[in-house]
Amino acid sequence: MTATETRDPSTPPLPGARRPGRRRTLTQRDSRTGALLMTPTLIIVVAVVIFPLLWSVVIAFQKLSLIQIGTQNPFSNFTLDNFRLVFSSGDFWSALGTTIVYTIGSVILVLFLGTVAAMAVRKPFPGRTFVRAAFLLPYVAPVVAVTFVWRIMLNPEFGIVNEWGQNLFGWDRPIPFLSQAVAQWDVLGLEIPIPTALLTVIVFEGWRYFPFAFLFLMARLEAMSTEPEEAALVDGAGPWQTFRYVIWPQLVPIIGVLAILRTIWTFNEFDDIFLLTGGAAGTEVASVRIFQLLTVQRNVGAASATSVVLALILIAMLLTYVLVMRRRGEKI
Repeated sequence: MTATETRDPSTPPLPGARRPGRRRTLTQRDSRTGALLMTPTLIIVVAVVIFPLLWSVVIAFQKLSLIQIGTQNPFSNFTLDNFRLVFSSGDFWSALGTTIVYTIGSVILVLFLGTVAAMAVRKPFPGRTFVRAAFLLPYVAPVVAVTFVWRIMLNPEFGIVNEWGQNLFGWDRPIPFLSQAVAQWDVLGLEIPIPTALLTVIVFEGWRYFPFAFLFLMARLEAMSTEPEEAALVDGAGPWQTFRYVIWPQLVPIIGVLAILRTIWTFNEFDDIFLLTGGAAGTEVASVRIFQLLTVQRNVGAASATSVVLALILIAMLLTYVLVMRRRGEKI
């Protein structure tokens, strides 16, 4: 057979000849390369996040103590007793209510302080760089250090806050900010109960995490055009009207994202409250409740069931928030 002759397709290929195959397109090759590059990260996420999460869900359906966690078969003796214990426990509902109040108060305070701080340093002034850097100190400082400082400052015996309060503001007696559950505030003959410790940890949360909102809002303000504000000033709008009708609508989308992120993180907050009060004086949030079930009562099944219930509640809250924001036309 010469070089000009055509080869019969039914004839088997010659030894060493290359079989014709379908070539992959450039997109397919890029997709395969991307999948190979993502495989190590995917394996780490599955091993560190997905597998412990699924294991926690499985344990939630078993009566399991801490001493049995390494010997008992995790796929046997499934029961709903842990969830019955969770829903019938008054401590769970109390911790859930405290968590919701703590989350809502902290998120509102973080966003408010972050917005005020971003607006305060928006215009150039001498020392603005130093002030911006100082605003970040609460967020970057170690949580153990800042909680220790706050506990010393708020100490009823030698704390500087009570010292100033008694000398400058005329307090009758020192206020145990971190150990007093409820204080009675007399207003026009009416006694109003004030959750002292809970309000204190909310204030601490707002002070510690407002720099997170400050960074995002400051970046958004820097990217805004000044023309709408100048036009509003020319038309006679005051500073408050300019902020409300020109600046605020442009900040709403980023504030919505910040609210979602801070809600997730605050709802699961543990270390701040545990280091400040240990969950005492009316500050036992859900995460501290889970810690108590796990370490004090050694009930791993009930702790896992509580965490699953809280995860479902958080997902429902976030889905509701996203739906509300989408109906308002905001992009989340």
